[in-house]
This record gives sequence, structure tokens and C-alpha cells, in this order.
Amino acid sequence: MCGILGIVQYGGAALPGDAVIIRARDTMTHRGPDGAGLWRSADGRAVLAHRRLSIIDLSDSAAQPMPNEDGSVWVTYNGEIYNHAALRQELSAAGHQFRTDHSDTEVLVHGYEQWGAEGLARRIAGDYAFGLWDVRERRLTLLRDRIGVKPLYFAWGPGCIAFASEIKALLELPWIERDVDPLALCHYLSFLTTPAPMTMFRGIYKLPAGYLLQVDAAGAVRAERYWDAVPGQGIPAAAVSGLDATARENFYVEGIRTRLGDAVARRMISDVPFGVFLSGGIDSSTNVALMAQHMERPVDTFTVGFRDHQHLNELEYAELVAKRFGTKHHTVLIDEGDMQGYLDRLIHSQDEPIADWVCIPLYFVSKLAHDSGTTVIQVGEGSDEQFCGYQGYMNYLDLYRRYWSPFRRLPVPLRRATAQGFAALARLKPGLELYADIVDRAARDREHFWTGATVFWDTLKRQLLNVDQLPRGTAPAAMLESGLLPQSYLVPDSFNVVRSFLGPFDAAHPGSDVLTRMIYNEFKLRLPELLLMRVDKIGMSTSIEARVPFLDHELVEFTMDIPMADKIRGGNPKHLLKRAVTGLIPDEIINRRKMGFGAPMAQWLREDFGRRVEGELLGSRLLDRGWLNRAYISRLCAEHRSGRRDNSLYIWTLFNLTAWYSYWIDGRSGAAAAA
Repeated sequence: MCGILGIVQYGGAALPGDAVIIRARDTMTHRGPDGAGLWRSADGRAVLAHRRLSIIDLSDSAAQPMPNEDGSVWVTYNGEIYNHAALRQELSAAGHQFRTDHSDTEVLVHGYEQWGAEGLARRIAGDYAFGLWDVRERRLTLLRDRIGVKPLYFAWGPGCIAFASEIKALLELPWIERDVDPLALCHYLSFLTTPAPMTMFRGIYKLPAGYLLQVDAAGAVRAERYWDAVPGQGIPAAAVSGLDATARENFYVEGIRTRLGDAVARRMISDVPFGVFLSGGIDSSTNVALMAQHMERPVDTFTVGFRDHQHLNELEYAELVAKRFGTKHHTVLIDEGDMQGYLDRLIHSQDEPIADWVCIPLYFVSKLAHDSGTTVIQVGEGSDEQFCGYQGYMNYLDLYRRYWSPFRRLPVPLRRATAQGFAALARLKPGLELYADIVDRAARDREHFWTGATVFWDTLKRQLLNVDQLPRGTAPAAMLESGLLPQSYLVPDSFNVVRSFLGPFDAAHPGSDVLTRMIYNEFKLRLPELLLMRVDKIGMSTSIEARVPFLDHELVEFTMDIPMADKIRGGNPKHLLKRAVTGLIPDEIINRRKMGFGAPMAQWLREDFGRRVEGELLGSRLLDRGWLNRAYISRLCAEHRSGRRDNSLYIWTLFNLTAWYSYWIDGRSGAAAAA
């Protein structure tokens, strides 16, 4: 894992000088404390910069930016290519000359020469984001990994395009103006994060997962989605045709077990110490068990708990797993004081709001790993999405079966009249807003499931957001013409984001079951832009690389071909995964009630911290722009503090937004928070 930066000119003024590039690059020193590099093309058209976190091939010869043997292709790269050894062998047989011992970076420049950008994208397996400059063709290629484990941001300038691993690096460029994107703000209030390619900064974008972007010498832009988490890639139809239910389930269980074992083994490729974040749940415990099979030394495991709210802790289960597998176990306990002391650094590390309070314990367990000398960590993200591990998913499926489908069969006038009645009732009786929202969605043929992390549903958002005050959205022509940014994102209706995913999916995969559609939606938004983004931003703030075996693309392709009836047989969440790990991890872990990784934010917001948050919310200059309803925000805080309602998610989402605005837009950002 590293920090990358680049600027390519296709017309206009000269590129910034080295001092500007170095200052921008070194805002990401935490991503690469082991070294730094900078390269300029002889024609002055391109500059690439790099901060290095040494993990594979620690020698100086593996430093970046890195060229091929004749200097016609250069790359600055962040991530790991897990099949680099096999690709190196294939490329060597084709006549390519390698100068490093076993750097995975060098495979990229030779692979591009041999197969082109699309061919390279389809062959590499791993977690990556990189910028590659073709000197002869004067063409830039940007690539983000299939799932979106690594972020990649970009921005247009005067006759140029700039890219980086983090937004804070782009903010150092002289033409970047700091301002909020009001339509991104609107979507953030629905999803806890901004959907790609938007960011909360107007004019700064992020490349969606599984995308390739190219800019040629004339500035023409081409975007291509080279991979997607869709059915039809992992299991040949003939493999399960004719099998009865038992035989089919056994086939799925064996396929999951084999692919997951391979995924964990691949992610142990490292020349530096590695370990596991261990919560004591099924996913992290499975990572420990599979890693232990390949190691002669004890696995390093890391757990975080709460000193002031011990009922949220899973320490006993983590210790059970640590004892069972003989790990070298590390634990850190935190409290409200630790949380408050971290907040400024949190806003600095996130770059844009990520309204998930899991970021707080994640930071302290990441720091624990770093302080122990561990650089690479395996985490369990992506398991619950694939195997239906959340109770919320089960609730949505039950809602769909018992109410949504029958209601949708009613005549349209009756549905709309019912929705109007629920809306009127919700205005009289607070607390019914979500029910009114569901009925409204069904009446208007909108999706019942938007994401597993919905914050302000439409009924609530209409009370919070003064939609009429939002400026109309705008975007560079290159974003719209390339298809990267749907025009529908530029209106204040977040349903358009969901439909931009599911409309094409339904056209290509008609008849897909409701759970498959839900999972696909999660792979487009919540997983890459919220869950994986928090792991990257917070982990890398402590110079820790996180690897995600459950999101190995071969495992994802396999699980996307498993129908809903087999994934949750008998109404049992995570049914197939539990069978696949039976005998591998303790039964007490498999059969225990799921807790989830969280923080006692509801309690903290009812204490002194809540008064601080309310003051900062209501005093934010963001509210002066007229987009947000100050009285409604005040009511949310008062209701929560009195204990009448749990509004912690709403308050935390708004606090992240206003704290971000104060820090990055209102002029309070600075090096002190990163110290």
C-alpha cells in the first residue's frame, strides 16, 4: 500500500514545479513512510510521484515511479498484485526483461506493453489503484481494482488531469478550489457516503470500482467498466444442473471453503510482518484459522474494546479464538476521552465525510497493530454482504415477501391513496416516517432496498434538507460524455443513484432474485465507498495495509451465482458460510448471536459530548448556506438527549458533515491534525 500522485498535461499551462508536487505528495507520508519518488517526462507532459510503504521486494530497485526496460512506460502504483509471480513468469517467457527481484509493480509496466490496458486489467488479481503513463502514445491510464479496495481520486485542471490516492494531495494543487458539492451532500445524507464518481468536494471525483479511465494526448476521455459483481461468471450452469438440494449445497460449501482458503493464502504474500483484526465473529475467526494453517509461528491478532461500555465488547470471544489457535494476542481498550481526542485527526484522515463511527475503534486497533510492528492486516469485510449475514437483510427480505410484493399488485390509484394516508399519519405521529417512506416507495415503483446503510430516508430528508435551495448540479463535459457520471446524479433525488445500478443490472440479468439484486447494489455503493473506504483511510493513517480475503474476486464471482434459496436455507443467515467453516472454527463462534463492530455513540451523545456536538452542529457556517433546516437539527439533538428517541445515527452523520466543512472548507485544516 502506498500513496500515488500524478498530473498529465494535454494542453494549456506548464505543470507545477517540483516544490508543489512534493508538497502534495507528502501530504500522504502516512501512506508511504519508507520512501518517496518523483519523475517528470522529458517532454514536460507528465509528472508522477510516489510515497512508498515497503511490503513486497524491500530493495531500492523496487522504488517508484517505475519504468519498463526502455522507459517508454511509467507507473505509480498503490496496492498488491497477488498473482504477480505467475504473470512475471509468463511475461519473461514472452521476452520482457525484469530488473527487480520480485516486485509486483514491475508486472504492471510489462503487462501493459504485452496486453494493453484492458488485457492487463483482466489478468491481474489483487487490490490496486495506479496511474500509468505511455510515453510514446502520450496516454494516461487510471485503474481501480475490481471491488474498490483501494481509492483513486482525480480532478480536471487547465488542460490537464491530476490524480492521487487521497483528496488532500489534490487540494495542494493551485487550481483546485475548495467547495462543497451540494448534490453530493444530498446523496451523502441518504447513504452515509458519497456515491462514486462524486466526492463531497466540488470538482474532485473518485474512479468507481472495476473501472479503467484513459486520457489521450488531445484530452479525449474513455471510461470502461472492465469487471462487475454480476451472476454468470463463477459457476458453469452444467456444474449444478440435475443436482438435488443436498448435493447442490455440498457443491457450494466446498467451493466456498476452497476459494476462501486460497484467498487467505494469497493475502499472506508479504516481506513484512502480518496479522489479523480479530473480533471473535465468524469472519475474523475464519481468517485466523486459515492463516494459522500456513504458519509456523503464532498468528498476531488484534482486538479493540470499550472501557466505559463493556456490554459492547466481544473480548471473551476473541480470546477464545486466540487461545484455540495459539495466537499472539493484543488488546486495546478505549473510552469517550480517547474518542474525543481523536476527532480532529479523524476528519483529517477521512478527507470527506464517512459517517460510520466504526472508524473510531478501527483507528485504535490499527494503531495497536502498527505499534506492535505489524504492517499488513487481514480483515473480514465483505462476508456479510455475500452470505446475507445482517439481520437487516433478513428484515428487508421478510418485508418484501409479506408486504411489498402483495401491495405492488394493488391498482396504482389505491397504492397512491394509501401512501398519501400514511404520509399524513406520519406528520401527526413522529416515528412512523420510515413506514410512510416504504409505502411511498412501493406506490411509486421505487426500490424497497437502497442500501444496508440508509440514514435519512426521503420522508426525513424532506424535513432536513431545503431541496429548493440546492443549486443545480454541474460537471465537466468529460465526466458526462464518458459515461462516468450519470446525468441523473445531478438532481436532488438519491433514488437515481440506486436505479443507475439496478436498471442496467435488471436489463442484463432479468429475473434475478431479490437478494442477488440487494447484494449487487451493495457492491456498487456501500462496500467500496463506505466499508472499504473506512478501512483504507483509517488503516493507512497509521501506515497499515488491510487485505480483504472475503472480497477475492474469484470468491465473489462464485457466490454471486448462488441463488437466494440456497444462501439462506431455512431462514438461517450466513447458512452456507457457517457450513463451510464448521470444524474449522469453534462451534461457540458459529452459533453465537451476531453483534457487529460498533461503538457506544448513542450513549456518548447523551453525555457531555452530545452537548459539544449540538453546539458545533448549530454553529456551523454550513447551515448559513440555507440548505439544512437548523430547527429540525436542534429537534433531533433534543429528542436524543432526552432519551425519547435514538437519533445517534442522524446526529453523527450531520456532525461528520459539519466538522468536515469547518475543517476543509472553512479554513481550519492544517498539519497539526495530522501530527
